Amino acid sequence: MKQTRQAETFCRHHTEWLGQFDNATLLSTMLNLCKSSALYIVDKNQQVLYWSLGLEILSGLRQEDVVGKTCLQECAIVDASGDEGRLIRLSQANGGTIELRKIAQVLNDKSGIFAGGIGLLAAPSESASTVFLPKAPSTLKQNFHGLLSRSPAMQDVFQIIQNAAETEATVLVRGESGSGKELVAKAIHTLSSRRTAPFLAINCAALSSNLLESELFGHVRGAFTGAIKDHDGLFQRANGGTLFLDEVAELPLELQAKLLRVLQERNYIPVGGNRSIDVDVRIVAATHRSLREEVKNGHFREDLMYRLRVVPIFLPPLRERREDISLLIWHFIDQHNDQRVRIIEKIDPDAMRVLLDYRWSGNIRELHNVVEYAFAVGRGATLRLSELPPEFREPKSQGFTYSPHKVAAKLNPEDEESAIKQALEQSRGKAGEAANLLGMSRATFWRKRKHYGI
Repeated sequence: MKQTRQAETFCRHHTEWLGQFDNATLLSTMLNLCKSSALYIVDKNQQVLYWSLGLEILSGLRQEDVVGKTCLQECAIVDASGDEGRLIRLSQANGGTIELRKIAQVLNDKSGIFAGGIGLLAAPSESASTVFLPKAPSTLKQNFHGLLSRSPAMQDVFQIIQNAAETEATVLVRGESGSGKELVAKAIHTLSSRRTAPFLAINCAALSSNLLESELFGHVRGAFTGAIKDHDGLFQRANGGTLFLDEVAELPLELQAKLLRVLQERNYIPVGGNRSIDVDVRIVAATHRSLREEVKNGHFREDLMYRLRVVPIFLPPLRERREDISLLIWHFIDQHNDQRVRIIEKIDPDAMRVLLDYRWSGNIRELHNVVEYAFAVGRGATLRLSELPPEFREPKSQGFTYSPHKVAAKLNPEDEESAIKQALEQSRGKAGEAANLLGMSRATFWRKRKHYGI
């Protein structure tokens, strides 16, 4: 951040001058200059240390009634990435509320441990130039047709979805389980000219080969035992619309040839039938595997792969867009609050830190389940650490500690996949750091990660 660099430059060139003052004098002077601003400071336990005169006037809450007490949930500072320009509704002493833009900066101590934060509240229309803390770009989409994110990587995904939807191109979505692949397919359908026609979905891994063929392409009466009448398949029922094929890598080879025909010829023959049926369906497919690797292993047709991945879209896992965790947590809390069984208004700082540090191998689906668990087992307005599933309260496994530039040469092929996973976990999903921990170049790391489908 620009302000941080300026402060570092100032300290580097004026250390001798700063040495004349103690920290308390400097801080007191700066706070006096900012007293008319809506500024506040909290410690690591979210207790208010400072409540400016400007904030007192704005909220009607007096300093003596606030300082030393736990701050309001709206003002809590745990994850700065979730508070860069977020709109909040602040409760006032007179019982009313006011909409403000919250801008926050987390503070870590000399050891890098979370120690609290500084927050600034401003009018929603106030520009970034009027405050001294960073603000999220006003053009950032946070809810794109059900896909919630403030991650820059996801903004790129949103743009690809928007552009692809304007065409008839086949789309292949790749992402881990629970990352929102079906939401991508629905967004493409909603934004396309096919939006008024059906959107149908099927999981290719959920049915046997025979049942899957019948469900996709339909069958005629007498095609097999139990086929007492004609059955329209998904292709026929989705005519004019969009068909979402989830886990398409699990499609049996014999059905891959039939799917290829539909994509090429726009017609198919039902099971037991003797005449082809014309169909106009857009295909959006999804998989958590690498289709290129499946082709190499002889499990997937290369010609079908190219037909499916005309527009490939990669959904990054939640651990690689950690700025979305707090956004999603509060989204799901709001959903459950609407059911009025329990109303959660704040999250205990210890619980929030654990949630932010968790790896989320099940991605957004797992996060939703955790929130649902908390609503089921807990009561009260505060979500506490004790209300999270057991794995969140277990001591963290230390795993392996890697020494840079020494690991890669010593890894056996059978240990390599596990080592890559643990390096990613140790680096909290940061690929560059993980590659360095393993002593690999970034290119080699990405190649091996792709090979193992991690």
